[in-house]
Amino acid sequence: MLHNALRGVKVVDLSRILAGPWCTQNLSDLGAQVIKVEHPERGDDTRGWGPPDLRAADDSASMSAYFMACNRGKQSVAIDFSTETGAARVRELVADADVLVENYKAGGLRKYGLDYASLASVNPRLVYLSITGYGQSGPMAGKPGYDYVFQGMGGLMSYTGQPDGTPGAGPLRTGVAVVDLMTGMYATSAVLAALRQRDQTGRGMPLDICLLDVAVALNANQGANYLVSGEAPKRSGNAHPNCAPYEVFACADGHLILAIGNDGQFARFSGVVGHPEWAADARYATNSARLENMDSLRPLIAGTLAASPRQHWTDAFDLAGVPWGPIHTLDEVFAHPQVKHRGLLQTTTHPVLGELRLVRNPLLAGSPPEALGAAPPLLGEHTHAVLSDTAIL
Repeated sequence: MLHNALRGVKVVDLSRILAGPWCTQNLSDLGAQVIKVEHPERGDDTRGWGPPDLRAADDSASMSAYFMACNRGKQSVAIDFSTETGAARVRELVADADVLVENYKAGGLRKYGLDYASLASVNPRLVYLSITGYGQSGPMAGKPGYDYVFQGMGGLMSYTGQPDGTPGAGPLRTGVAVVDLMTGMYATSAVLAALRQRDQTGRGMPLDICLLDVAVALNANQGANYLVSGEAPKRSGNAHPNCAPYEVFACADGHLILAIGNDGQFARFSGVVGHPEWAADARYATNSARLENMDSLRPLIAGTLAASPRQHWTDAFDLAGVPWGPIHTLDEVFAHPQVKHRGLLQTTTHPVLGELRLVRNPLLAGSPPEALGAAPPLLGEHTHAVLSDTAIL
């Protein structure tokens, strides 16, 4: 099981919001000790990003749901490192740390003596991860940025949304901060690789991970489509740019996702819906032909599926091996038997806030329930316990 894979690894976490905390929560879930350094008065910005908030029964404390999502298993230490004493306390924490994670503007921690060069001089084994908007160098290196900005700047929003000329047309962001989340995942991988390299070299290193780089990489097949064709992808609503039919269709009583990935699946689909001639039609027989002719195929599929209830079709699709999927609300997600079987909803208890419901890290599939990390901390909850082990409490 992976929940103890990083036992003995100490992480000092100076990051806030989502990308950095998502990375350090991964490290915590894998067994690392993560010390989250927060300003004594403000704390992580997302502590105030509610409602919704979870409140103690006596209303003595609260925690935003947003903060809970990415700060499980960490120890919160309240330190104002803009003061000389505070900066010295952080340096003391870092002296024997394996990893430091920060997401301040490029060069922003140098004035406190908390930059890589300053800390590596006393701890050459330190892996120092910097997460920024634009990177450590370049004409925009000092500029701040949030996920939303990079969904637009990196191209994602240019092909996400309804096509021009249709109701609701225009650029659309995703429903969660995917650039932040993917930055946290890339950052996690980078830290693990750097620790592995340190095992071989004995030395740590600086890591430069930025949201702009991740946003551009996140284009994946859409980026490759452009680089090969020279044509920028356009918004296509729920349709897929490389597979067809691969989109949302309405049934008589709701919607489903039809996800046809190859010609064999389309032939089976055509038979199930009573139109085997579609698979024999040169316009639709191959994926490339279907992509070129979806304007004529789409209304045929739409009219057929709309004539019967969703359950009628989904039962038949399952029997024939035709890929489809539902569109669930989150209450339906957590009530789904497969989600329950996978143990994705887990609970932990905070000494003040009581029971918290959290989502298990997918990295820990198969791990016992006790592998779920400790509850996200209140601001400064572990200050005395952590700093009492240092020389400068």
